[in-house]
Amino acid sequence: MSDYAEPIARLIDEFRKLPGIGPKTAQRLVYSLLRRPRQDAEQLSQAILDIKDKITYCSRCNNFADQDPCFFCTSPNRTPELICVVEEPHDILSIEKTREYRGQYHILHGVLSPINGVGPDELKLKSLMERLGEGHTREVILATNPNVEGEATAVYLARLLKPTGVRISRIALGLPVGSDMEFADEVTMLRALEGRHEL
Repeated sequence: MSDYAEPIARLIDEFRKLPGIGPKTAQRLVYSLLRRPRQDAEQLSQAILDIKDKITYCSRCNNFADQDPCFFCTSPNRTPELICVVEEPHDILSIEKTREYRGQYHILHGVLSPINGVGPDELKLKSLMERLGEGHTREVILATNPNVEGEATAVYLARLLKPTGVRISRIALGLPVGSDMEFADEVTMLRALEGRHEL
C-alpha cells in the first residue's frame, strides 16, 4: 500500500521520470501544485500539451521550433556562411549568451557512442550535408562537448566534412574537459568560440 493517495503517488511517479528529478523533488513539486489554485495546474498542463502539439524539428538545422524553418535559419541577421554544429538544442543557449555569434546552427541530437548503440546513422547528418551542398557555407564550427564522445564525434565530422572544401574548425578548449556546455558562463563560451582552431 502506498503512503500517498493514488493521484498524488501517480503524479510523483510521473515527475520522477524527468531527468534530475528524484523522489524528494518530485514530492515537493506535487505538494506545491496541491497548494496552488486549479488555474495554475491547468496552465501547467496546457503548457506541457502545447510543447507536444506545437513544437517540431526545424527541417534545416533540427532545432526545436514553433515554425519551420526556425528563427535561427530565417533571421536576416544570421549568415549561412557559418554553421555551428552542436550536440543538443540546449547547447545553442550557451553560445547565444556570448551575444557574438552571428551564424546559423546544426543540431546533431546526440554524439557517437558505440557502447550505447549510437552510430553516424543515428545523428542528424543528412540535412547538414545538404546545407553544405548548397554552396553558401564557408566554415563549420564543431562545438561538441569536450568529453570522449564529443571529441570522437568532432573527429568523425571533420573527416566527413573535409572533402566538401569548407573550413572545419573546433571550439577552443576554454571549456573544461569532461563538462557540458550548458554549464559554461558567457566569458568561457566566448573564449572557446574565439579560440577555435582548424581541424
